[in-house]
Amino acid sequence: MELPDLDAAADAARDFLEALGVSCDSPGTLSSPRRMAHAYAEMLTPREFELTTFANDEGYDEMVVVCDIPLQSICEHHLLPFVGRAQVGYLPGDRILGLSKFARVVEMFSRRPQVQERLTKQITDWLDRELSPRGVGVVLEAEHSCMNLRGSKVAGARTRTAALTGAMRNDPATRAEFFAAIAGRGAA
Repeated sequence: MELPDLDAAADAARDFLEALGVSCDSPGTLSSPRRMAHAYAEMLTPREFELTTFANDEGYDEMVVVCDIPLQSICEHHLLPFVGRAQVGYLPGDRILGLSKFARVVEMFSRRPQVQERLTKQITDWLDRELSPRGVGVVLEAEHSCMNLRGSKVAGARTRTAALTGAMRNDPATRAEFFAAIAGRGAA
């Protein structure tokens, strides 16, 4: 992973702010370009992690659902944040995933300019590919700054996206079980 050039980013942030008529020479804004560069670098850089899976020695075949995983990303159209929660479930096959890795997978794909629909699909496809489970379900619900701070200015509107594979998609009872498991957790 390439490290961000924070000095160049701070210079560019200064130019950007000043082009918009924001002075960067007052006591309150003197360090703003550097802070802005650091903030965006942090929002766009996922932490590295090692995928930890374990043999499903006990043959566990019931659904595993991790709810309310914090989600932060940047809209690729306006470069404004969107924040929300992820609900992730799967039906184990031969391998089970270390529980903390669900949050890491969400972060891995969200720490880049994104659209929510693609983000939902990327998380789902990655889990499906890496675990070879009997099914995966991912629901994201987020509030987009590009919607509530500009344009339509609709504060509080949330967008919900879902992606399902395998039995989570094709078996109506399993699909219903997944959505029932996440009901009341910020997504349904």
